[in-house]
Amino acid sequence: MLTKECTRHVIEEIIKLYPNVTSALHFNNPFELLVAVMLSAQTTDRAVNKLTPALFATYPTPKSLSEATPEEVAPYIQSIGLYRNKSQYLVKTAKKLVQDFNGDVPKTRKELESLPGVGRKTANVVLSVGFGIPAFAVDTHVTRIAKHHHIAEPDWTPRQIEERVMASLPKEEWLAAHQAMIYFGREICHPRHPECENYPQLYTCLEEE
Repeated sequence: MLTKECTRHVIEEIIKLYPNVTSALHFNNPFELLVAVMLSAQTTDRAVNKLTPALFATYPTPKSLSEATPEEVAPYIQSIGLYRNKSQYLVKTAKKLVQDFNGDVPKTRKELESLPGVGRKTANVVLSVGFGIPAFAVDTHVTRIAKHHHIAEPDWTPRQIEERVMASLPKEEWLAAHQAMIYFGREICHPRHPECENYPQLYTCLEEE
């Protein structure tokens, strides 16, 4: 496994490949971001972006969404997987936002994770992308890259990968690392036939076996 110094090198080289990328999800405020990230589980950002305009037009606020039923929300998101479960989580989360947070999206991980259907990854995305609060979200792309490039052990959990990356990078690079690694995973470090060897600058710091 790489040292922290080499881990930083690899990730910073990935950032150099994608220096100005932002979230592929379309949103205008933290509430829309929260909803979009919740919907993105086990589907693509592109698929989410196709359905959110109509969803947000109908339910623009936590209050409006809280007054809907899952059955009313479901048709807006039925083009993506797990839409029945997601419609239930969206309504429950909206109700909790109204009841416990005055209709605002909270700005702490603990409070975000208290929302139905919101796990650590979603909370970290909302914190970092929505509020600019240092956090590092680990999704399938980040997990694959971390293990492929020996940043993480093969059996590590997302939480272990998160902690390793955060310990290797300064806080101000966490968001850039997350965004760049997502694009790198989509375009280069594919699940099958990764093309990482075409970028030798990533490997100049690899430890000897």
